[in-house]
Amino acid sequence: MGNRLFRRFKFAFMGLKTMLKKDMHVLSHMILTVLVVLLGLFFNLDKMEWLFIISAIFAVLTTEVMNTGIEYTVDLVTKEFHEYAKAAKDIGAAAVLLACIYAVIVGLVIFMPYVF
Repeated sequence: MGNRLFRRFKFAFMGLKTMLKKDMHVLSHMILTVLVVLLGLFFNLDKMEWLFIISAIFAVLTTEVMNTGIEYTVDLVTKEFHEYAKAAKDIGAAAVLLACIYAVIVGLVIFMPYVF
């Protein structure tokens, strides 16, 4: 049981490592995450504010991981241009964009009162 659980975590961490190697956007998300957390600590956010910040961070990271999985799968199936392959990749990218918009809105709502 314990060995099985360890392997599952091992595969998940291998996936994160692959993400960092394949997609530079993930690195930029990580850098922004660190900056937002530092800002949150500086402004001493309350629990509810932290919950929204954390949900925004994980929404972006989760959709980025799923988008990369979609890209790998599409690339595995075809190297040629195909309308459906393009659509799958574009829809995955749209999910990341929506999560980023959510994160920006959360950041503005939470941090604007502290700044102004």
